Amino acid sequence: MRLNLFRILLLVVFLGGILFFPAESLMHQEVVALLAFKRAIIEDPLAVLSDWNAQDREPCDWFGVGCGRTQSHVISLNLSRTSLKGFLAPELGMLNSLQELILDHNLVFGTIPKQIGMLTNLTVLDLSVNRLAGPIPSELGNLNTITKINLHFNGLTGSIPLEFSKLVNLVELRLDRNRLVGPILPTAVSYQIDHNRSINNNSHGTNLCQFPRLKIGDFSYNFLVGKIPSCLNYLPGSSFQGNCLQDEHAALQRSPQICGFPNGYGVSNGTSRHPSKKPRHHQKIQQPEWVVIIEICIVFSLIVFIITLATIACIKVKRKSNIHFLWRRNSYWKERITIALDGKMLKDVNSYSRQELQIACEDFSNIIGSSPDIVVYKGTKKDGPEIAVISLCNLEDQWTNYLELHFQSKVADMARLNHENTGKLLGYCKENNPFSRMLVFDYASNGTLYEHLHYGEGCQLTWFRRMKISLGIALGLRYLHTELHPPFIISELNSSAVYLTEDFTAKLVDFECWKTVLSKSEKSSGLISSGGGSIHNLVGSIEEPQLDVQSNIFGFGVLLLEVISRKQPFFKDGGCLVEWAAEYLQKPDEIWKLVDPDLKDVKAEELAVICSVVSLCIDPDPSKRPSMQIIAAVLENGIDISAAAVLKDSPLAWAELALAS
Repeated sequence: MRLNLFRILLLVVFLGGILFFPAESLMHQEVVALLAFKRAIIEDPLAVLSDWNAQDREPCDWFGVGCGRTQSHVISLNLSRTSLKGFLAPELGMLNSLQELILDHNLVFGTIPKQIGMLTNLTVLDLSVNRLAGPIPSELGNLNTITKINLHFNGLTGSIPLEFSKLVNLVELRLDRNRLVGPILPTAVSYQIDHNRSINNNSHGTNLCQFPRLKIGDFSYNFLVGKIPSCLNYLPGSSFQGNCLQDEHAALQRSPQICGFPNGYGVSNGTSRHPSKKPRHHQKIQQPEWVVIIEICIVFSLIVFIITLATIACIKVKRKSNIHFLWRRNSYWKERITIALDGKMLKDVNSYSRQELQIACEDFSNIIGSSPDIVVYKGTKKDGPEIAVISLCNLEDQWTNYLELHFQSKVADMARLNHENTGKLLGYCKENNPFSRMLVFDYASNGTLYEHLHYGEGCQLTWFRRMKISLGIALGLRYLHTELHPPFIISELNSSAVYLTEDFTAKLVDFECWKTVLSKSEKSSGLISSGGGSIHNLVGSIEEPQLDVQSNIFGFGVLLLEVISRKQPFFKDGGCLVEWAAEYLQKPDEIWKLVDPDLKDVKAEELAVICSVVSLCIDPDPSKRPSMQIIAAVLENGIDISAAAVLKDSPLAWAELALAS
């Protein structure tokens, strides 16, 4: 009896070793994978990974990590909308039991690791609204149990993998708003479709039409070509718009120019992709002879009448300017002038059609900013660069001679800017049907300095980054004030006029100029009369008086205070920022009180340089304020933004340097 009991105990111990030891070993492997994922994250502004401790071998309690009932395997990783910035670690492929990988609405860049294809238990893969690039790995075709793939709104390139045809359990597939090319079907095969959308292939190839459970599919706003497979006709038309499809049923497609098709090769709005052939048998209807004679007489009379009018008009406008005025009354019974310019002002500036910008900006649905005067859209051009499109909020019957002249002169003025620290104007859009006045700039993906200072996390703007931004603004102003003739003045220099790139390079953009122009258009519309005068005199008469360069220098001083203190120019507790700071600026021992309390690693010598520049810039006597040439030189000598300073600022800064190189 005792012998049997002993044997039973041995059997239990043996089975326990088999069942539990491998699970423990596997959990260790999953911890390794999760910590590798954490190391690949460069920035965690919300500190969601703060409890991911290498000493804690129980990842089931970590934020965003979900485990099964037995707490022995990680089955979900959900870090949606957590502002994480970094790469996807290939070690994610070690999470063998993972069923859900959800990382949408973050700042994840780089490529999708092919190791994710090893997660054979995965049912949900959501990497949407990130900054992923490169091709979709063909290894994702190994995810036999997958029901949802969402790669929406990234920068993915290449074609849709052929291996996707293996994913017969897919219910939702979203590949929209990327840069995918090629056909919707990965391969051309012959197939027949029955009433239940099943397919009988006559070749060894496979295709997307083998998705028997697919209910949601979105391929819009890519650069896909070919035709919409008839087996996918049950999807809404919006699932295919914004592509280069040669299909008469595909509406709202990109223009042939954007798609790179030859002229005459239609691709948009459901038009045929090939020039229509003329009917072979087409008989012309014969008209009576007397009808032909009457038509000839009418045409001849019209020609004579037009020639007479043209001759009279030429005599009247001889030796006068190239400006012509057509008078009519608007709905408010005020006289309005429509000006026809000779076009020389914008001859060297790129012109975009409204249709190009509409497709690039996803039917003008991707709004990233707005004010009563302008709306700012984000878009993506066919060749890859992201753009910001500024649309003026004016109706056609509100558009005056003053606004048209100022729009064209301002576009020409902005087009001459070419500096690392100024926003680059790529072109403009000027159409009347529908009425459109837009400007196209390079997109700065990191938002405005104002957003980072007053709505973002303080840890993102380290002292080093604030110094880099401050020096960048100074260099941009030096270029605008001293290297351009005539100088270019920022209408309202503040933190909202400073846009930031991924590596926190400052870009000065003068969007506020339209506010002043539009508010004074009614007063200025009467300045143009029907008299003569050159176009240059006319523009000079309606332009605002030249803004004082010193106003930009004063604004730069206020901006420096805002950068180091994170206080707005006017705030509740202290009132005016300049008045609040004046007391501390006069006492070198108290300048630390100007610094943002959350800011670490502040360099005393650089703070002293900043405060001395601020004191000079906000001097009440404009004549005592130094030029931006002097200010920029002082900051260049007093601030260190070299590569060594970058590495010293952050242990992970090598990644930023690698991305910038």
